[in-house]
Amino acid sequence: MEERDPVAALGAVLFAAGEPVACERLAALLQLVPEELEPLFAELEHRARTIGLVLLRHADQVQLATTPELGSLITRFFGSESGRLSAAALETLAIVAYLQPVTRAEIEAIRGVDCSTALQTLLAHGLIEPNGRRSGPGQPVEYGTTALFLERFGLTTLAALPPLPAELRESLLARRNTH
Repeated sequence: MEERDPVAALGAVLFAAGEPVACERLAALLQLVPEELEPLFAELEHRARTIGLVLLRHADQVQLATTPELGSLITRFFGSESGRLSAAALETLAIVAYLQPVTRAEIEAIRGVDCSTALQTLLAHGLIEPNGRRSGPGQPVEYGTTALFLERFGLTTLAALPPLPAELRESLLARRNTH
């Protein structure tokens, strides 16, 4: 590897990418083993905060994004946000975020109504994505959130979601499993 600050190199690559990058790809580019990235991520997170950025992690991918505190400033800079989500779409998104992977039928069992329009809206906004198919009759598509979901909601990982009260989580899981 050329003589350079590996944290600066990592930050530059993530900044230039503008989208999530696989950790494996970063390690190969920086000529490191994937385990060596973790301390670099920690240092980059520290440095990034000083300039209004945050490191987002989703599955095996990372991305630089602006901090949630600066969201309204960024929105003003780029103009108004394109399309707000309906209450139905937000409710569907919350179900996907907390229970992923989850199928359409499971979401409908929880909500009690058809969710095809809400799912299409969330897919179009890039907030959810198909994560494969569940084995069994019909092999339904399983949905999960995306790195863009984390960015838009100011989360660095899914673990940063506010915890659900235990009784609500149990109720959701019970309704999901009645499907």
